Amino acid sequence: MKKTRLALIATLVVAGSATSQAQDVKINALLIAWYTQMTDNSLRLNSAPGGNLSYYTLGGTKGTSSINPYNENGFSLRRAEIYVAANITDELSGNIMLDPNQPSPMLYDAFLTWKPNTSFEVKVGQFKPIGYEASMVAAADLLFTDRAQVARFASDYRDRGLQGTYIFGDKAFGGRLGVGYFNGSTDRQNDVNAQKDVTARLDLNAGTEHKFGVYLQQGSTNLTDKTGASTQGAAFGAPSVTNVPPTVLEIYDNKDKTSTYGAYYAFNQGPWHADAEAATGLLGRRNVAFLQAVNGSKRQHLDQKFLGYEITGAYTTGHHIFRLRYDFMNYNQGDKWYTTYNPYTESAPGVARTDGADYTPKYTEFTAGYTYAFNPALIRKANIKVDYIFRSKNFLAPRTGQTGEQGGDSVVAAFQVWF
Repeated sequence: MKKTRLALIATLVVAGSATSQAQDVKINALLIAWYTQMTDNSLRLNSAPGGNLSYYTLGGTKGTSSINPYNENGFSLRRAEIYVAANITDELSGNIMLDPNQPSPMLYDAFLTWKPNTSFEVKVGQFKPIGYEASMVAAADLLFTDRAQVARFASDYRDRGLQGTYIFGDKAFGGRLGVGYFNGSTDRQNDVNAQKDVTARLDLNAGTEHKFGVYLQQGSTNLTDKTGASTQGAAFGAPSVTNVPPTVLEIYDNKDKTSTYGAYYAFNQGPWHADAEAATGLLGRRNVAFLQAVNGSKRQHLDQKFLGYEITGAYTTGHHIFRLRYDFMNYNQGDKWYTTYNPYTESAPGVARTDGADYTPKYTEFTAGYTYAFNPALIRKANIKVDYIFRSKNFLAPRTGQTGEQGGDSVVAAFQVWF
């Protein structure tokens, strides 16, 4: 497998070099190595709460990898990305990005862009449809070692589809209005059902200092649904005195309706940078209930909503960048559940959980970071980042000798080169 990947990469490089005379082909690579250090043993020894109470997205992984670098002290290769961009004609261009270090499929971006004039373009292939930090800030330009919670959960995914964009205005004030039609797979695969995602986004600029915009996405399940309701399990448990879940047919008809509504603002002037992003919507297929067995739901309600936001500030002086970020995620905005008791704090009406924990899915991260840029004129070329991530202590279960919810902080050092 490794030999096959290396052969493919070599072929791309040789092909790019051979054709660069005839057409504009650029090949770049991004390498980021991490060292992560836990501040205590919790991330190593504690586990996530059982059942459907585990919501927190720790971050640190890409693709389908199940090995998280935050769970142990040590070195990891975060990214080894290869980018190929080609201008095929004056109107048509192509882009590919792959990471041979990640589990299959290693192909991340792959799309064609047709731009017949300065006011209109069509992009078709595999790419990120929505979001600010997820889709507009390249991996090489991330301020922090990892993206914020709201981006990791709501928009940091690639899908296959088509997006048309109307471009207007100028550098003083302008924007891009895009509408997309996608598989709704979110796992870089072909579709397995008739449902499709619809997306829209409006990205604006006021001079070079201000960027702001809004985006939305609406869709449903990414699972095969042709078998009918007869195979749908009672995903929220059997009816009882303390539980009145939706029927099998209601779960099937809902088909994990999924939505995202987001907005952002970014400011850059001189040494100062600030940005903020917020998103809300239905959890839907991101916490699947459709076609799950009894008690197999990954959430507490069909119409359960999330709300997340992040606020970032940074100051640059010479080779040095000082950074702060606060981000928050609530995976049950509005507190919806089918039981007659709070499932996060109780095991029955008026009965506290035996482990004494409160698993209310509200999580905060506060990150303080420092970056040393070897070339201040082009920070992405080579830099070293060090982040301290303070996490709220409510996403891990207690181990023997502990009571109540637990958590853990991390120190991360990232070494980056772009060439």
